[in-house]
Amino acid sequence: MAQLSLILLEKIQEQVERIQHLLSLIPPDRLDWRPQIPVGASAEPHRVDELLGHLLECLAGFCAVLYKAHPDRLSHFGKLRELPVNHRCRLEEAKQRIDLYQKHIAEGLALVSDEDLQRKLPTVFVPSGEPLLTLLLGNLEHLINHKHQLFWYLKLLGAPVRTPDLYHVRGT
Repeated sequence: MAQLSLILLEKIQEQVERIQHLLSLIPPDRLDWRPQIPVGASAEPHRVDELLGHLLECLAGFCAVLYKAHPDRLSHFGKLRELPVNHRCRLEEAKQRIDLYQKHIAEGLALVSDEDLQRKLPTVFVPSGEPLLTLLLGNLEHLINHKHQLFWYLKLLGAPVRTPDLYHVRGT
């Protein structure tokens, strides 16, 4: 595995570990809870179980990008597209599927060279292509944003979450 891919994988794994930790703090009887927002807001926030399904979509995004980078060697990633995302997801399903995606992400990144990270891949939004690294970082940003959303949901539900629940604190 190329040095940069390894660094990126470690950061993704760190985020996944924190997400799995946050999942362990969700009260099972509050999966249908959603925060109340002011009347007139443009959209309702996710329910907890919908947020779990969206976290799966975030992780599936990495797999889709890696498949696009190496479709010949990762053809089996196509099966992942058959799995539901953005659905009302139970805790156990979320935990198992997160592990599944994490394994596929590690497998895919093992094929990515430092040179690959510069290679442009066409997307729906940018048909002329964007660098693989940009696409992977975009997926990481998406995942981190929704990890933070889960953290705030837990705070609003009264869970005693603090900074170490959200971030891997370096040097500890």
